[in-house]
Amino acid sequence: MSTPDAAPSSLASSAEAVASLASSAEVLASLPTSAEAAALAGDLAALRRVLHANPEVGLELPATQQLVKDAIAGLDVEITEGTALSSLVVVLRGGSRREDSTGVVPAVLLRGDMDALPVTEATGFDFAATNGNMHACGHDLHTAGLVGALRLLHDRRAELPGDVVFMFQPGEEGYDGAGKMLDEGVLDAAGPRVKAAYGVHVSADQDLGVGSSRRGSYMAAFAKMTITVHGKGTHASRPATGRDPIQVGAMLVGQLQEYVTRRFDIFDPIVVTVGQFTAGTAPNVIPDLATLVVGVRTFSETATTRAEAELPQLVSGLVAAHGLEAEVDYERILPPTINDDAEADFFLETFADLFGDERTVVRRDPLPGSEDFSRVLAEVPGAYGHFGVALPTLPVEEREANHSPRARHSDAGLPDHALFLAHLAGRRLHQLARE
Repeated sequence: MSTPDAAPSSLASSAEAVASLASSAEVLASLPTSAEAAALAGDLAALRRVLHANPEVGLELPATQQLVKDAIAGLDVEITEGTALSSLVVVLRGGSRREDSTGVVPAVLLRGDMDALPVTEATGFDFAATNGNMHACGHDLHTAGLVGALRLLHDRRAELPGDVVFMFQPGEEGYDGAGKMLDEGVLDAAGPRVKAAYGVHVSADQDLGVGSSRRGSYMAAFAKMTITVHGKGTHASRPATGRDPIQVGAMLVGQLQEYVTRRFDIFDPIVVTVGQFTAGTAPNVIPDLATLVVGVRTFSETATTRAEAELPQLVSGLVAAHGLEAEVDYERILPPTINDDAEADFFLETFADLFGDERTVVRRDPLPGSEDFSRVLAEVPGAYGHFGVALPTLPVEEREANHSPRARHSDAGLPDHALFLAHLAGRRLHQLARE
């Protein structure tokens, strides 16, 4: 396998009786088969390619929304369009609905994000986008895969003991679309709040068909710290008559890195990156101001809270020591993505049961990227993981990661993607209905 930080899977369940129920012959007979998923391959690939050729960025994705509506037209579902964003919430009602131990009909949620990135595509695909945007993160596959799961479960809806909420989400790439959909009630779309939520993210540089996840911390929290260093401008030949904000800003770049290595636990890490440094207008002028924009990634609430408290104090103190002043704005953008332990086990066990242990990976370490599905998992138990979609004919050394203008995702995995999502929802509903 090409995932360097992955360990061979060891899928001992923390709830073996419940897990065995989810994979019993009775339950499996009521759920979609691989043959049914394979029959959708052409339709899903065609949808993915139309989505890929017409990427939209942000919260308003009218063309994407319409393509999804067209793809599910005629299905016996309840559809709600968002108001603050062009989301779609689709509720599929089970035909064998029954109450769980709490007296409610259970519901679970499946999510697929739909937005693209402002990246000029360089994949060479004959269906490549030409509008300056690109599905460089594979959300075209997420959307098509979720449509596939909906169609598969719709065909088996008579046997579902509960309801499934399909969350078609805009604005994952920095717009907090998940938070806005939570505000609009996506978790309660079926009536009672969903009991579990699941999502899958594709990877352009991970072997085709390989699934991965882990218990607990899975992806990082993200915060943005904007630092404005106020100096005193002067002639560049006479620095002693001013206060140089560029020199002090450069000092901050190094001191931030040194601080986090000395003060934060290496087993609960923090990643600090100065992504922007803006100052000056000419080589013979020391300016009044320098601005740094810093990305901060953490993997636990403890480290997230400490970083928010300590890093602005550090910056202010260091700048003051040089006789300058700093304005520091610290903004939490996303919380860490935390998988529920039992749901992560269920996620991996379901994947292994469908596709084999050899395609199933338990990640040793969390991933440093961030994901707004974290907001959903902060509200209800669930799990998130990755699915490899590298082009099978592409040498490993030529694969490029998500967000690259040359990230080439294969649509050959779409039937398995859709089948896996459908089984997560179907098996979990059967568990909930009998608990």
